[in-house]
Amino acid sequence: MEEKVREALEGIRMYLQADGGDVELLEVTEDGVVRVRLVGACHGCPMAAMTLAHTIERMLKEEVPEVTAVEAA
Repeated sequence: MEEKVREALEGIRMYLQADGGDVELLEVTEDGVVRVRLVGACHGCPMAAMTLAHTIERMLKEEVPEVTAVEAA
């Protein structure tokens, strides 16, 4: 599942990079929790929580149905 998540993040990454940010994959747990770190302009951005929930988590769940949640570290 980690490889599927990495591939899905590549598709998401271009949107974040367009605004000077990026996302790093830290961990995929056995129960489907994906832990990521927002970096660049995304780190500390007031909209980071919304980006995580409404963009990254939604898109990952669409691409990799085994994903149960996405958490920022």
